[in-house]
Amino acid sequence: MPEPLWKPTPERIARAGITAFALEAESRTGRKFSDYQSLHAWSVAESEAFWSILWDFCELPERIAGEQVVQNREKMPGARWFPQARINFARQLLRRRDDSPAMVFRAEDKARRIVSYAEMYQEVASLAAALRDAGVGPGDRVAAFMPNMPETVTAMLATASIGAIWSSCSPDFGVRGVLDRFGQIEPKVMFSADGYYYNGKANDSLAKLAAIREGLHSLEKVVVVPLLDTERDVSGIQDAIVLADFRVPVGEIEFAELPFNHPLYIMYSSGTTGVPKAIVHGAGGTLLQHLKEHRLHADVRPGDRLFYFTTCGWMM
Repeated sequence: MPEPLWKPTPERIARAGITAFALEAESRTGRKFSDYQSLHAWSVAESEAFWSILWDFCELPERIAGEQVVQNREKMPGARWFPQARINFARQLLRRRDDSPAMVFRAEDKARRIVSYAEMYQEVASLAAALRDAGVGPGDRVAAFMPNMPETVTAMLATASIGAIWSSCSPDFGVRGVLDRFGQIEPKVMFSADGYYYNGKANDSLAKLAAIREGLHSLEKVVVVPLLDTERDVSGIQDAIVLADFRVPVGEIEFAELPFNHPLYIMYSSGTTGVPKAIVHGAGGTLLQHLKEHRLHADVRPGDRLFYFTTCGWMM
């Protein structure tokens, strides 16, 4: 059997997040997890204990968990995790409000922007208030025809903060591909950049955006985010408004407290065998899964940087 290309040192293993979690699980269960295989086997066999301990290990608020971990555990579909919990996905991602960098963005035109946690919170607050003013509430859909940029993240968090459901298509999609997806979910508001950069070329999106707006009769507002040009004329697009005019300055976010399984995202299958199928991801499950992946699998911790180089049409 070939030797691994790399092995962590004993010191790195000792300080890893998954090691700390294994020790916590040992303390809580009275078991001994001598290796990864035994920890994994326990997490599968006793999934209620695993997810409950993970909730506490990741320091999610105890008061919102409720006492019951799962209903109808053996039913698939039909099992309901943390059925008594009330949670807001965006609140958990916006707990920090200091001046440390939350996002570092660099576009192909070499522009570099740093958004602090405090700035991110304020932008989410203004967009959440604007969405509420636009009549968006829990269960409504908000769509995005956006590249990977800070405004995409803040619009998603604003959507989640009020209990609306986010769905995204990459701006390199054609009009038909977007309508095949968003036409199924009837969004009330759509965010779109005026264009995007790829392989050194600026690609204008406004003509496609106008055609998409014509095909989405549910839309009541189209918010255009400037990336190529800060002075874009959007008067030719029905119900369009530029981001600066859409914002509503407020100080705090009114987070909607929602059931654990409240829909967070609508994603889609590839569409290679027909019209893309919509796939719903719940807020609580997405939050716990991301925490598990980042803290246990990838050993991400405060101060680390996660590099994400793909479009927002993918679920990674």
